Order: sequence, then C-alpha cells, then structure tokens
Amino acid sequence: MSESAKRSEVICPVCMHHCRLKPGQQGICRARTNENGTVVCGNYGQVTSLNLDPIEKKPLRVFHPGSLILSVGSYGCNLRCPFCQNHEISMADEASLVSRAMSPEELSERALKYRPVGNLGVAFTYNEPLVGWEYVRDTARLVRGLGMKNIMVTNGSAELAVLEELLPYIDAMNIDLKGFRPEYYRKLGGDLETVKAFIARASRDCHVELTTLIVPGENDDFSQMKEEAAWIASLSPGIPLHVTRFFPRYHMTDREATEVQRVYDLAAFAQKYLNYVFVGNC
Repeated sequence: MSESAKRSEVICPVCMHHCRLKPGQQGICRARTNENGTVVCGNYGQVTSLNLDPIEKKPLRVFHPGSLILSVGSYGCNLRCPFCQNHEISMADEASLVSRAMSPEELSERALKYRPVGNLGVAFTYNEPLVGWEYVRDTARLVRGLGMKNIMVTNGSAELAVLEELLPYIDAMNIDLKGFRPEYYRKLGGDLETVKAFIARASRDCHVELTTLIVPGENDDFSQMKEEAAWIASLSPGIPLHVTRFFPRYHMTDREATEVQRVYDLAAFAQKYLNYVFVGNC
C-alpha cells in the first residue's frame, strides 16, 4: 500500500472494533463510512422501521408502565448474533433495503403528534442505534425540548465517549447483556468488558434495564447466571433484569427453543440477587 493510501485511512472511534477504513469503505456495522478522510454516519436519518409500541415491548417494565413509545429503527449493527430477530435491517446496508429519510425535526414532531394518545416520546431500537449515534443525539435533544422522553434499546457495545454524548438526553435504556463469558461475546463479535463498562456508566445517570436471552448450550448454566446477577447487584440490586427465551432463527436453527422451565429457574436464581427479574418469550 502506498504512503498516500495509508494516510487516507481513518479509524472509526465508535466501538471496540476500531475499524480501519480505506476511502469509501464501510465499517463492520455497515452504517459508518470513510468519506474523504472522515468517518461519517451513513444511516443518519434513514428510517427503515417506525411504529407506536407499548413500552413493555422494549422491554421496559419499571419505567412509565402502560405508556406508548414511538419506536424508530434504521440499519446496521456492530455485532453478528446468529439468532438476531431483526437481521433484515441489522445485517443490511443502505443498498440492500428500502429506507425513508426523516430528519430529527420531522421525527420529533411525529412523536409530539402522538402524545395525545399516550406516546411518551421516542425509542431508538430495532437495529443497533449506537452505530448511528449522531442521529440519536440530534433527535433526542429535540424530543427532550418538547418535554418528552427518549429511550434507547442497545447492545451497549460502544466506547464511553459515545455514551457521554448521549447521556444528557436519554431517559431510559434497555441494554442487552448477552451472557457473562468473554468467549461467548467473542462468538457474537463483541467484547464483554466493553458492555460491562457501558452498563456501569449508564446506570449512574439513566434508568437502565437489562435483557439476557437464554440460548441452550451457550449461556443457560446457573454458574454464569450467578456471576451475572451478582455483578449487576454490585452496581445496584434495583436494576431490572429480563430473562428471555430463545427461539431458533436466522443462522441459529441448529437447536430447539429454550425449555420454559429453564428460563423460569434461571430467573428465580437471579432473584436471589436482584429486586426485579422478569421472564420473557415464555
């Protein structure tokens, strides 16, 4: 590679991958690109999904229960979970799907329009919102200015500098804690310590609820749940944990759905450490 080509490469600072991008190259997330020596958010304002959801679907159970939330998604993700339920958009890029341009102003006004029917604000969800964090920040600032709430549903796989940009405007998060073994996170293309640091920081200034999907043969043992629940409790026993049932999908169809009793047993085990434990998908 020539010296000029090397000089035109840039490193994306958003997540633990620190993708080194040549001009025009996309990162692992498929949402960030090197344009003329600058990493830009290619999915900024590109909306693939928009729906008014019950807040419990995020899932959030200890944050304004009974409310509705305008949920918005784009495309891209920086993990590669083989069981992803939204892979049609999370594993896509702009060229492979249909999206609609929606400015922060338009989205925030749309949220306000639905306020009379019980809308609390905006939830950034469906794909991974942190790969397009600039849009989250710009929209959330406007939503907050309208007196409404902002929610983020995320895998927590980002550098703390990104989180600091968002925390002033985010009222609640549901963060995936996919397991409590570094080797399991590596299988998913992630890093456990990055997620732990993200959760620890977010929980100091934001309402945080966590979700762990119980995948047979991967993270369904009691020793792992004991370590996870004890660590969460060390931050605060009041952090809610959602223990949810796996169903085969996408690239992981080689095993059956998690046994319902196993999910309930793991949830009961976590309750020894945590005040709020909820079961999902059962």
